[in-house]
Parts: sequence; C-alpha cells; structure tokens
Amino acid sequence: MAGNSQRRGRRVTSKASAPKGSGGKNRDSLAGRGRTLPADERPWHKAYSGTEKLPQRTAWKQEKERRAAAEEGRAPKIGQPGSKDTTWGKGGGRGAAAAKPARGKQPTGRSGPRVAPGRKSNPAKDSPELLVGRNPVLEALRTQVPATALYTAQGIDVDDRVKEIIRTAADRGVAILDVSRAELDRMTGGVLHQGVGLQVPPFAYEPFDDVVAAALEQPAPLLVALDGVTDPRNLGAVIRSAAAFGAQGVFVPERRAAGITATAWRTSAGAAARVPVAQVTNLTRSLKACRDAGFVVVGLDADGETDLYDLEAAVGPLVVVVGSEGRGLSRLVGQTCDLTVSIPMISEVESLNASVAAAVTLAEVARRRAVEG
Repeated sequence: MAGNSQRRGRRVTSKASAPKGSGGKNRDSLAGRGRTLPADERPWHKAYSGTEKLPQRTAWKQEKERRAAAEEGRAPKIGQPGSKDTTWGKGGGRGAAAAKPARGKQPTGRSGPRVAPGRKSNPAKDSPELLVGRNPVLEALRTQVPATALYTAQGIDVDDRVKEIIRTAADRGVAILDVSRAELDRMTGGVLHQGVGLQVPPFAYEPFDDVVAAALEQPAPLLVALDGVTDPRNLGAVIRSAAAFGAQGVFVPERRAAGITATAWRTSAGAAARVPVAQVTNLTRSLKACRDAGFVVVGLDADGETDLYDLEAAVGPLVVVVGSEGRGLSRLVGQTCDLTVSIPMISEVESLNASVAAAVTLAEVARRRAVEG
C-alpha cells in the first residue's frame, strides 16, 4: 500500500507562506485598477461631469435633482456633463491600453470650473448676485428690481420673453453683455439659466434705529419682525404684505435667517424698494428696544393666548413677530413678546405658512385700524 507521499493531490510545498502585511489580502486582485474615482467621474452618479456619453439613468437623476432644487429655491447638487475631461492618457480609455500615469500623479487633460460640480463658490457677503431663468429675470425687470447687468448667452433661442427682457433692460439703462454659454455656466455654478442672467447688486439695509424712528412718526406705527425665516420667498412675500397693509418697516436677524436676495426681491414684487428693511444682530434685544419705544410686541403662535380677532392692541404702536417655517417662535423671542396671538381656523390644519399667517394678521390689523379710525 502506497504511503502518504505517494497519494494523489499531496502537498509539495510548505504550509507557511510569506506574510503580506495587514493590507496584503487580495492585493493581487486589486493590482492595476488605479485610484478610486471621485463622484464627478462616476458615470452613474448624479454629480457626473465627464465628457463621455451620459447614461440615461444619470440624466434622470440629474433632472430629478433639478426639479427638487427649483422647488426649494437652491442650486441643484449635480454635475456639469461635458465640463471635465474623463479620458485618461493618450489612449483616451480607462483599461490596460490606456497610458498609465506616473505613480502619485493624477491623469491630466481636465477642464471646467475650479468649484465643486453643481455648487457655487462662496461669494463675498457684499458681492452682486445673479438671478437666472427667463421668467424670474423678466419678473424682476418688470418689478423694478435693481440691476447692474444683463448677461445673455450667445446663440440663445430668442422668444417673446427674451425680447421683452432685452427691451426692458435697455429701457432701464442696464448694461447688456453677450457671453458664451460656457461662461454663463461658470458664472451660475451649474444652475439652469435658460441663457439669461441678471446681476443684482447687494441690498442696502436701513439702520434699525432709523426704521423705528420713522415708524414712530406715523399716526399708526406698525413694524414686522421675522424670527428665523429662512426661505427668501417667504421673506419677499412678508415684505409685500407689509407694504400692502401699511407697515412702515421690517427687520430680520443677520444670522440663520434669509436676507434680501434676488429671489426675495422678485417675490416682493418690488415692495422691497418701498418698505425699509433692517438687519439686526440680536432680535430679542431689538424687540426689547421696540417695547421701550412704546410698541406692543405680539408674536404669531398656533397656541397663542389671544385670538387675532380679539387683539385690542392692534390700534396702537405694534410689532408683529412672525416665527420660522418649522419651529415657529424661538423660546427667547416668545418670552420677549408682550403676548402671543393665534389665528382662528375652522379646519384641522395645524398651522399656516409663515408668509400667509403674516398676511392674515396684517390684514386684520389694517381692518381694525380702519374701523377705529
């Protein structure tokens, strides 16, 4: 009988093998695969910005993000297809035939903006803002939003809106600049611009003390304060309601709140040019200053202690405080208010949108003052 040394499949080498270290496992299977691709070079990622053909599912992801960003009033977090050369080396491929870069070196041949795809670089606080899109630009020009320049992309499809945009800008003396579409893409940071962009200068806020003093000179002083409203469309709508119902000014916090952007300008329908707006460092301290000046400070709260229709203080100097979209009035602001007011509703709706609640309250204040007057 044959011994173990004669059996089929016997081991002919020692069991021990050279150790490969902590990273040695499956090292051979990873050889030649190169670096891990960033998101903007992955064809199936919504941030893809490569020059290769855009997969159908990637295009669907990017379009979905554009729609969501448009609804939320922000820049879409997507790539810019065609703006980044994703062909490696002279061969133009990623396989074994592609030219292999030197160790530690990244492939060359890249182009496009030096900001993250789909995002704007952080502009300076006092830098101009670019409002884009044919309808938004046209509405801004119609409502006399201050503008310093109109950018139009070369080869733009000229429709009735574009004709009116150019005519209105020319009538107002706004500089009209013809730029390449690539340049407009770079300026907008990937936002869908439809070939037009309107440069809006930084908003000039009024000093808070001047706003309060000017209101007190009126027969029926009325101010509106916003506590952490972050949507510029809500801010613009509140300013529009303030102008419609006779408020003499609006003030907002400097931090963690929306300021007067091009979007707020457009939503206010030009009212931001007629109603003084101030930014304050500390909203609670500013409300206390209003109380010391003789104002009654009332905060809008779904669980408020006073019904809006029973607000006797509406006929005197008044500050209406509108809470943020999600949490409403902050704790300190709520404690600073002289009283909180609720809007009576007959349905099961928990609360109203911040700008709608402000409009309802200001309308009731104006009605009561008209009756008393």
